[in-house]
Formats: sequence, C-alpha cells, structure tokens
Amino acid sequence: MSRDGTGVSRLAEFRRSIDNIDAALVYLLAERFKVTQKVGAYKAETGLPPADPGREEEQIARLRRLATEADLDPEFSEKFLRFIIDEVIRHHSRAGTGAA
Repeated sequence: MSRDGTGVSRLAEFRRSIDNIDAALVYLLAERFKVTQKVGAYKAETGLPPADPGREEEQIARLRRLATEADLDPEFSEKFLRFIIDEVIRHHSRAGTGAA
C-alpha cells in the first residue's frame, strides 16, 4: 500500500499521465513533420525558399496568444515553436539541395 493509503501511489498515477501525454506529443510531432516534409518537397520543386519569416512570425504570435489563453508561459511556447521551426527549415534546406 502506498503512503497515501489508496493502494496506488498518486505519484505513479501522475507519472502514467505524464507518460501518456509525452507519447501523444511524440506522435503529434511525427505527424507534423510528415506534413512539413511534404511542404519542403513542394518548396524544393517550385523553387520557394526554405524559410518564410512572415509565416513564422504569424505562427509565433498565434501560439503565444494560445499559450496565454491556456495559462502556459508564452515565452516557453515561443522557444518550443522556434525549435520546431528551425528544425523544419533545416529539413527544407536539405530538400532544396536534394539531400535525403
């Protein structure tokens, strides 16, 4: 029996929830990158640049607003999105050079 007398540790319950959320995030990111790889291939085919600073700024502003509404630190959300955007741009740049 756990310290809280429930038979199931509250900490273990919290950790299972965190593990489920982490798994969902991994699958969501995988889906996102599948789509952005298609975008990168399209950009390479049509001669578009790998980065779109205007779109990036719009997305960052939108995600900051959503983060605020969700009671999440907008600075954190921007850093997280910036990391993803930078990785996508790296993939798009590789697609533009024909690298796998």
